[in-house]
Amino acid sequence: MGERMLRLSFTAEDLLAVTFAPEPAPLMELGLAVAVLQRQPPSPALSRWRHTARRAFPAEARPLLQLIPPTARGPLFLDPLSRGLEAGLDTVLSTPPARVRAELDGRIPEVLRPTPWLRRIAGKEREAWEELERALRAAYGGLLSACWPDIQSAFDAERAWRTRLLAQHGIRTALAGLGPGGRWEGTTLVFDDPADREVSLTGHGVILLPSTLWTGRPLVAHHDDAPSILIYEGAASLPLLGERTSGRPSPLAALLGRTRAAALELLTREHTTSEVARELDISRSSASEHTKALRDARLITTSRDGKAVWHICTPLGLELLAAT
Repeated sequence: MGERMLRLSFTAEDLLAVTFAPEPAPLMELGLAVAVLQRQPPSPALSRWRHTARRAFPAEARPLLQLIPPTARGPLFLDPLSRGLEAGLDTVLSTPPARVRAELDGRIPEVLRPTPWLRRIAGKEREAWEELERALRAAYGGLLSACWPDIQSAFDAERAWRTRLLAQHGIRTALAGLGPGGRWEGTTLVFDDPADREVSLTGHGVILLPSTLWTGRPLVAHHDDAPSILIYEGAASLPLLGERTSGRPSPLAALLGRTRAAALELLTREHTTSEVARELDISRSSASEHTKALRDARLITTSRDGKAVWHICTPLGLELLAAT
């Protein structure tokens, strides 16, 4: 049997329109979490998390198991990019009936088992969609809500690191490093993959979206009339984030102190001194002391705009975050 690969063919327009998602997508990450719960065998890095998550998975969320397979290749309407959970739910619930039917018809023969509930979802029956909304809210509450701030921090650090990699080494190197076996064959990006799949992009570009839960091969949410989404394994997994918040200090906190480490993580996005104080629940004078220490260590840089003083990570700060 020949080598199996995911082949993602770019046009010149697609290469010019590669962007990074502005923030993690709650429903996209939730769909991946539900898929990971079902994967056999589980990823070694996620086996402990999966054991805990299975106990926390609410009974009200079980209908999602009919829509999201272990491969995570469920219907695309279920996991839109969105700024927050409520915006994502609004997008899902307002999906046009024709799109729902088309996507379910395309997925059921391939990855989903036909069930009476799925037929009611395909028919846009009100009670079935109310049950779907309750299932999504319950699953998010049981699996992700408590750790969402950590997922956001990990996303910010990954985004800053990947952006720097892009600036230093170019688009080809940055994209080839997103998954196992990543390489270019002309303008086609190739990854090792358990199943052969070819995706031809249509000039609308690609949005990069790291996940704290998905491991291994990248996933592609392909759209003919909008940017496709390339989901890949981020540098920090959810189990590692959980260890960091379980009472044990992270290596970075041991090095810098908890508050200063938290400030450095926060500053993967630009913030003012007042915003640092508010986000970390410390006084403005304390925030100023911490940012001065980080600046003296060349981990952040500071600029002034009128009365506001803005801070953001330096390349050295990003490398320290990535290493820990």
